[in-house]
Amino acid sequence: MKPFRYIMVGALRLLLLLAPLAAQAQLLKPLDLSPMQDPELQRALSRLVSEQGWDDRVINRSLEVALVVINERGGHRLAMLNGDNMVYAASLPKIAILFAAMVSSQNNELVIEGSLEQDMHDMIRVSCNACATRVMEAVGRERVLQILQMPQYGFYNEQLYGGLWVGKDYAGAAAHSRDPIKGLSHGATAYQVARLYYRLYRGSLLDEKHTAMMLDMLARPGISHKFVKALEGEHGIRMWRKSGSWRHFHADSVLVKSDAGTYILVGLAQGAGGEELLQQLARAVHRLIKDL
Repeated sequence: MKPFRYIMVGALRLLLLLAPLAAQAQLLKPLDLSPMQDPELQRALSRLVSEQGWDDRVINRSLEVALVVINERGGHRLAMLNGDNMVYAASLPKIAILFAAMVSSQNNELVIEGSLEQDMHDMIRVSCNACATRVMEAVGRERVLQILQMPQYGFYNEQLYGGLWVGKDYAGAAAHSRDPIKGLSHGATAYQVARLYYRLYRGSLLDEKHTAMMLDMLARPGISHKFVKALEGEHGIRMWRKSGSWRHFHADSVLVKSDAGTYILVGLAQGAGGEELLQQLARAVHRLIKDL
């Protein structure tokens, strides 16, 4: 019996030694957004959508949502509805052009200053189409797509539902490169947009200088509609945002810091009333965050 007792004592001592490390690990901040969905948050998001009467939109895949609730001490909770369904996203993928420009600058391939820097601000804040085309030209049209598909970023993967794609100028010219899965010119999945915001917020996307620069360009939205119109009256709120609309395609994405909490919301809606739907979604989600 003595050897067994010694083994048990040794095991107990090992557990006591590992306990502080395990507790510390729980506080580590994951640097990427795991696709694993939180069951409780998933149920809450599904219930919210049902209460708004949007179940049919989820079923026919004309509504895509990703919600990430961020724990400032470490960790996150993810819920999605059609989060991997890639759709036309109008001007929202301009955030991918912004990201590619930051990577190019970080790699000393591009100098961000003067008129180019102003174009980048205007491309995001007021969704200037000519500005987006000039920034894409400066980075290189094919280089933008190459950066999005780099393994260290993986914002577009042909084997994993696609993601963010910018294969056309924001102008009248024909698309130069449509995405291989659905043939979209400007596409996105809610999950990959949420991933970009999450990695940017955690500081794992870019170096410190370019993280600060990108966040600044996403701050202080210049157009008050969709998510911004719904949330701008909330107390103590700060938003980093990119949206898009074209005909019946409506998209919005936001990183929110507020008294209620820190979260990322991405919504893509197709069909009549899409803009109003996204406003209602933002209000309902913010109430949900307050109640968590």
